[in-house]
Amino acid sequence: MTEWMKLIKGWEMRFTVDGIPYFVDHNRRTTTYIDPRTGKSALDNGPQIAYVRDFKAKVHYFRFWCQQLAMPQHIKITVSRKTLFEDSFQQIMSFSPQDLRRRLWVIFPGEEGLDYGGVAREWFFLLSHEVLNPMYCLFEYAGKDNYCLQINPASYINPDHLKYFRFIGRFIAMALFHGKFIDTGFSLPFYKRILNKPVGLKDLESVDPEFYNSLIWVKENDIEECGLEMFFSVDKEILGEIKSHDLKPNGSDILVTEENKEDYIRLVAEWRLSRGVEEQTQAFFEGFNEILPQQYLQYFDAKELEVLLCGMQEIDLNDWQRHTIYRHYTRTSRQIVWFWQFVKEIDNEKRMRLLQFVTGTCRLPVGGFADLMGSNGPQKFCIEKVGKENWLPRSHTCFNRLDLPPYKNYEQLKEKLLFAIEETEGFGQE
Repeated sequence: MTEWMKLIKGWEMRFTVDGIPYFVDHNRRTTTYIDPRTGKSALDNGPQIAYVRDFKAKVHYFRFWCQQLAMPQHIKITVSRKTLFEDSFQQIMSFSPQDLRRRLWVIFPGEEGLDYGGVAREWFFLLSHEVLNPMYCLFEYAGKDNYCLQINPASYINPDHLKYFRFIGRFIAMALFHGKFIDTGFSLPFYKRILNKPVGLKDLESVDPEFYNSLIWVKENDIEECGLEMFFSVDKEILGEIKSHDLKPNGSDILVTEENKEDYIRLVAEWRLSRGVEEQTQAFFEGFNEILPQQYLQYFDAKELEVLLCGMQEIDLNDWQRHTIYRHYTRTSRQIVWFWQFVKEIDNEKRMRLLQFVTGTCRLPVGGFADLMGSNGPQKFCIEKVGKENWLPRSHTCFNRLDLPPYKNYEQLKEKLLFAIEETEGFGQE
């Protein structure tokens, strides 16, 4: 493992425009030229560098380390458009991981020409549409109105499914490594797994809001007073067959009580987010880590990883305003006027963070904001007047709703919104 990976958790190494390394402490939100591993400084009395949670700097740093992993020369990948999935599977799995870090030269027979990146870009886009298509039963939509993808627990009906998951792991890592975008995205909990970050109750809201709300009800109510009888086991249905799964040894005999319900909620949330896909997930990461060890992504959060993999859409501000609704505010309320002033002033990257904060994803439907979906079907972007002026904004991703307190001035609104969308993922969300 190279030296840069051994930094203390929460630290990051970046470079100045002159190539001088400096270190960012995200724990204390400070920067220094002193290497925390050695105590030695790369530059004495250098100019002070302001602390910034800078996505572009993270991408630049990630690309730098990908270049260090890259191998010389190129490899040719020859695939037919008619048999894109199988041809790509055979090609990718026949090469060594080292070869797949060489420059890619993608060839569609009958369309020979020099590939300066455009053909490879098209190949990643088209193949992602194929391999992640729910029709193949390898992936499924996270919910009936949620078009983000997660691993399908019924994938075992294909006897070769684990080989395909290893292939898809390689393919997704190649997209990140070579800086190419894919056509569709995963659920946020899946991105967190790629980043080796724990998932829990809060992550359920974006993939199964009904189940999430039922667990919140259990958490907030006295289940013994309600006479609710539950055990540490759950039923799961796969291909029409219902099976019982114990959340702990002999769970079907252990009654859930007020005293142990927190443990039950934690276990059932973890199960819902990983139900029956442990083997598939392991195969995916075997392929992924052959190309790009997960540690290389450690500075990104799940929302940044989605942008890195799917690309950053240019947001049409007029479309956004035209298809936004208000509750307890009107279009002419001071706070709404300030909100749109804020959105116009920030760059596209921060607009994506704001969109993710409120809707749970950086991806817009083909029809733009008019076609935004919520947990119960079509759901417009909504801004609601909630709370007091010292509160932070909150989001309800299953309803595409932003709770915006009645701030007294523009600077206060700007400060609170920036803090909410730039802090660690999940902050201020409900």
